[in-house]
Amino acid sequence: MTSKPPPADPMLRRLAQLTISRRGLLGAAGLGAAATGLAACAPPLPPAGGPAAVKLPTDRSDTEKVVRWANWTAYLDYDEGTKKYPTLEAFIAKTGIKASYTEDIEDNDSYVNKVAPQLRAKQDIDRDIFTLTDWMAARVIRDGMVQPLDIIHMPNVGAMLEPLKDVSFDPGRTHSITWQSGFAGIGYNKAKVGRDLKSLDDLWADDLKGRVVVLSEFRDTAALIMQQQGVDISNPFTKVQIEKAFAEVDKRISDGHIRRVKGNSYLEDLKSGNALAGIVWSGDLFILRAETENPDWQFVIPESGGTLWSDNMMVPITSTHRKNAMALMNYYYDPAVAAKVAAYVNYICPVQGAQREMEKIDPELAKSPFIFPSADYIKQHNIQGFRALSPAEDAEYSAAWAKVVGN
Repeated sequence: MTSKPPPADPMLRRLAQLTISRRGLLGAAGLGAAATGLAACAPPLPPAGGPAAVKLPTDRSDTEKVVRWANWTAYLDYDEGTKKYPTLEAFIAKTGIKASYTEDIEDNDSYVNKVAPQLRAKQDIDRDIFTLTDWMAARVIRDGMVQPLDIIHMPNVGAMLEPLKDVSFDPGRTHSITWQSGFAGIGYNKAKVGRDLKSLDDLWADDLKGRVVVLSEFRDTAALIMQQQGVDISNPFTKVQIEKAFAEVDKRISDGHIRRVKGNSYLEDLKSGNALAGIVWSGDLFILRAETENPDWQFVIPESGGTLWSDNMMVPITSTHRKNAMALMNYYYDPAVAAKVAAYVNYICPVQGAQREMEKIDPELAKSPFIFPSADYIKQHNIQGFRALSPAEDAEYSAAWAKVVGN
């Protein structure tokens, strides 16, 4: 069966934090509602510290017309009939660059832990682009694991939403380009659960014991619990507050309520019926709904609030096809191409002009707050970006979280 754009139905996907600078925040004034909505969730700036100096490998793009892209599951338009990605095929036809695409990334930590030793040793990881969430993008940029970008040769990137152009972890966007943004909240099969789930308390109901999955990213799972516990995750919070959220997850794992703590593969538990509900990323539930042709799959922002995050395309330090990688990034910032991707993945689109192009594809979908959120929608649903952590906090909380989830 040939795939088609998803039905006009407001539904959504994932993130960690939008580390937007003051300059980017002020630049949102007078822009579209989507840009203003993103700016409204800007957390404080992280501690100062720029990327390490790097020595670039020889770029073979002119003689090796290839580009290899690592991304997350269900994150690019896909045709079930041809088993190909239509926009990627169009890029290949347009440029003559053979593009390969792999769903390598289960979660940020597991992926970077796997490739970091090779990157530090300057060994090729067979990827020319990888896509990581803001907080992890900050780490790999700081540690000199990615190459700088020549934005002057990427004219379409000028269409990036203004609040995203000058993020604190990558001022001036010299090393990264936003791929998509999204929300974390509650996903569930309404028919099998038999009722609406509106809060995390609903998720912990007795009849769902052992049928709940949660995300392995603590900036989503623990963050939602912190919000329920009355914590503003976008502003300074204490060690005691985050440990209280970790303790709640630990309790739910120990008593058998949480079936699994997983990255993107949590979708398999939902598809199989082993899990009926969970803490999920917005767009994943829309994809699940479309793939299974089952309208019972629902996504909701909990009454206590949801999280907002962005993922970023970057060129690994060992890539020898930087020019080809930049050509692909530039291509996906064409508003018409960006709209086609957004119509499939249902994440927040980072490209100005894409909403107008979406109106040509699906006028109702162009109104979706999950793709083009307004500032009012963000405020009304208490959607927050997880604040930037200091390196010491990051290390301490990541270690504590690993103990909770058994890694």
